[in-house]
Amino acid sequence: MEQDYIKLIFGLKLKQIRTDRELSLFGLSKLSGLSKSYLNEIEKGKKYPKPDKIAALSEHLDVPYDEMVSLKLDKNLAPIGEILQTKLLKEIPLELFGIQESTMIDIISNAPSKVTAFISTIIEIAKNYSFSKESFYLASVRSFQEANNNYFDHLEQAAIAFSKTYQVDLTQPLNSKELKEILVEEYGYTINTSELESHTELDNLRSVFVPKTKTLLLAANIDDAQKTFIYAKEIAYNYLEINDRLYTFSWIKFENFDQVLNNFYASYFAGALIIPRTRLVADLKSLFSKKSFKHKDFERIINNYNASPESIYQRLTNILPKDFNLKSLFFLRFSHKKDSQNYELNKELHLSKQQSPHANETNEHYCRRWVSLKVINEIKKSNNPHEFDLQISHYPNEEKSYLVLSSATTDPFVSNSYRSVSIGIQINNQFNRKIAFAKSKSIPSTQVGVTCERCAIENCSVRQAEPIVILSQLKDNKIADVVNELQNKFSE
Repeated sequence: MEQDYIKLIFGLKLKQIRTDRELSLFGLSKLSGLSKSYLNEIEKGKKYPKPDKIAALSEHLDVPYDEMVSLKLDKNLAPIGEILQTKLLKEIPLELFGIQESTMIDIISNAPSKVTAFISTIIEIAKNYSFSKESFYLASVRSFQEANNNYFDHLEQAAIAFSKTYQVDLTQPLNSKELKEILVEEYGYTINTSELESHTELDNLRSVFVPKTKTLLLAANIDDAQKTFIYAKEIAYNYLEINDRLYTFSWIKFENFDQVLNNFYASYFAGALIIPRTRLVADLKSLFSKKSFKHKDFERIINNYNASPESIYQRLTNILPKDFNLKSLFFLRFSHKKDSQNYELNKELHLSKQQSPHANETNEHYCRRWVSLKVINEIKKSNNPHEFDLQISHYPNEEKSYLVLSSATTDPFVSNSYRSVSIGIQINNQFNRKIAFAKSKSIPSTQVGVTCERCAIENCSVRQAEPIVILSQLKDNKIADVVNELQNKFSE
């Protein structure tokens, strides 16, 4: 175990023993002869006392020396020890969220029984629902994005600085040839587009990077937009001087949190380079100034960039909060196999707070009224390369409405599969001020639920399951009403 964690565990134990004895730091100082400031440093995990000082504390606190220095923690502090030993606080850079490690330790140690009970509960939930370390890392990155409204100015400025240094014209669509030349000439890359094709096990991978020889293996069947994004990510790793990184796209596994965070940084840089903020803001201002919404106007924006619809929708989550102050929004990505009735929500982001809809882990049926699912069904019928639609979704239970735009494409790496990406913007005063077509009657509007099992909409023609959660609640409410009646009747 690292020395830092030995210090933290000793400090936690000392603080618990002192508080159990109802001693203040001042009182322990008088008792042991050690200064109050020195004891405070020990309890915060910043210092580890020498053997003679441990002996003094052991004697005056009436605790055996071996017990004082043991790394074994009692049941109240055991969950904290488990977290410390897994190095979780080191792997997640708490400073990203404005939290100092010492502050968190101090919070935990001030109310150990309550905090550790909470931590124990989280650990049990994680185990029961197979919530892996990887899932925790991804959730942490999402929280980091949400805390910053998914806008990172240092990455925006880095993309602009790169374009100036390498004379990349951001007023025109980028192509893969231009970025490939930079990778080869400036960073010494070798590009191989044939090797992956001979490995059927790697069908789902778009690229593999071999750091020793700076060889980038590319899937043969990717289009120019996908190549451009991969090249832009590779440039990001080099230009931003990121070493701890993932070597496959899409990723297979990661070793630590930094790799997950750095993957996000590289993706963000790539998006800022391929879909420049200045151009996208101008495009959106033009779109939002129109009094009626036309599909071709939004599709024209998508076609203005050498990027996939998913990259553009994700870029909207950077730009809308920053440049239009539209912060109450969500991003969703669904996957669907052709002959399946299942729609998998495998990527989501919520700004401000968790909006509806959101992923559920209960095998319930997502509402078929969502435009996210409608566009998938449309592309299954049409076989077009891209389907777009939008709607205003009303959530009656929450009394909220969203303008939801959604695009569907075939999945280039999974046969007979489709995916859709959606962005939902809450309709509020800010929305109405910024968007001229906000009240246009040409946009279809419908009531929606989250899942069929929790939806109270009656006579729904696309319902996939009975509203068992709602019915259960109604039954419980009736039971409660009868019990109240009996209480009142026999209390007179």
